[in-house]
Amino acid sequence: QVQLVESGGGLVQAGGSLRLSCVASGSISLASTMRWYRQAQGKQRELVAGITSSGNPNYGDSVKGRFTISRDTAKNTVYLQMNSVSPEDTGVYNCNADIWTLGRLNSYWGQGTQVTVSS
Repeated sequence: QVQLVESGGGLVQAGGSLRLSCVASGSISLASTMRWYRQAQGKQRELVAGITSSGNPNYGDSVKGRFTISRDTAKNTVYLQMNSVSPEDTGVYNCNADIWTLGRLNSYWGQGTQVTVSS
């Protein structure tokens, strides 16, 4: 069994910063690509950023230049540094990871962490 647990969400003022963390635990052979998604109320879930096992990142257009994704492979942890946030960044942020466990590659999701940006 694999679990993803996010932390670091909260209330922040526009222009401020926040750092999210997501730790994967359980029977993990290898954590492959890890991602952050977000969903604002009344909107579809969107990809915020992803990072491969070799450390190559990609970003959604709305966060390029403001957010940075990174990972600690040894700790099976992915981070999202959020800078210059705006109210449009408000939403539930979910961690997603493709993880090899017991010889199979599966996709796992965390429960999510709320980020609220006040104007």
